Amino acid sequence: MHEAAAIDDLLSGRIATLTIAPDGTLRADDPPQGLILSGAFNPLHEGHEGMATAAAQLTGLPVAFELAVVNADKGVLEPGEIARRAAQFAGRHTLVLSRAPLFVEKAALYPGRRFVVGYDTAARLIAPRYYGSEAAMHAALEAIRAAGCSFLVAGRLAEGRFRTLADLALPPDCADLFIPIPEALFRADISSTELRARARSGGR
Repeated sequence: MHEAAAIDDLLSGRIATLTIAPDGTLRADDPPQGLILSGAFNPLHEGHEGMATAAAQLTGLPVAFELAVVNADKGVLEPGEIARRAAQFAGRHTLVLSRAPLFVEKAALYPGRRFVVGYDTAARLIAPRYYGSEAAMHAALEAIRAAGCSFLVAGRLAEGRFRTLADLALPPDCADLFIPIPEALFRADISSTELRARARSGGR
């Protein structure tokens, strides 16, 4: 199986996930066990890798990175862009590609896994406006629970302050789905947006 052909199979729906091992080995519809850290990875940076390291230290489980090639707001990534982002992981980390931008969809693909997320993602997960209604939010979180999935939450600098899971008003019926990653294990005040802006300005 060649990577370009496998990416075409993913985009066409012939396969649901494509796992790329650090040595380039490809596996269709056979996602790894352990933790899943999802992101756009544009670019992959030390914050992502630091979160993965902290989550592995906290749980003793390996971490795979996951890139959804379909974005709920921005549409489908081009094959060349998928290959470019995937190349960042070569020789370093396991990467899983999917067409599942939403965590309720990811839970169906990766039952029993824990997802490693940042504070901002956790905040969106408990915000009814992202679902259309509070009832839809609760239904999605219950579906994630039914799949045996949960979340490890890393803190993040937001609005000038380092915010953690303790800063979120978790709905009581789903609070047990979220577990904090202690700041002592991970803190990196960096974002992909800032890195892209820095690259455009020549690193200034």
